Amino acid sequence: MTAGEMVQAVRELAADWSYDVVALGYPGAVRGGRPNVEPKNLGSGWVGFDFEKTFKCPVKVVNDAAMQALGSYKGGRMLFLGLGTGLGSALITDGVLVPMELAHLVYRKGRTYEDYVGLRGLKRYGKKKWRRYVGDMVTALKNALRADYVLLGGGNAKRLKHLPKDVHLGNNEHAFTGGFRLWDERWQDARSSCVVQKPKDLVWL
Repeated sequence: MTAGEMVQAVRELAADWSYDVVALGYPGAVRGGRPNVEPKNLGSGWVGFDFEKTFKCPVKVVNDAAMQALGSYKGGRMLFLGLGTGLGSALITDGVLVPMELAHLVYRKGRTYEDYVGLRGLKRYGKKKWRRYVGDMVTALKNALRADYVLLGGGNAKRLKHLPKDVHLGNNEHAFTGGFRLWDERWQDARSSCVVQKPKDLVWL
């Protein structure tokens, strides 16, 4: 799917909706509110695409892992790791969202974390070894980044049986909350007690 095809499909599906803004979770690096590199698992044309012109409204673009992290945050210093096709990552510290690219750090034998804990690693090593690698990775990154807790999201997180201390399973639906929080001015306060209400006229992608 190209960026243009995505926008066209969404506009058709939401033709009878009323919305004022769009929050877009992008499966790749984002800089300055725009895709920085083309996605590995989608078509081309995302970098430089004018989403606001085609959607005809303001658009905020963030990394998809960062969006789910934002919707899952409950205060303090939280590390989010998304176990899916690859490895998504984001850190939120005292309300400041920092998208990260931890997937490409070298883990062992010249291979990256993503090679071991992404879908490729699950298929290559099997569930038992994959779970051990995930546990090693989570512990190492939690300690290195001094996180108070770790939230695991993504489609493969449910395959884990035992979680280390202060490590919790997330819910992919939290990405919807993250999309709302992108546009909620109260989120700037970053209070753990903040109740984020669903704004009217918003579509999340």
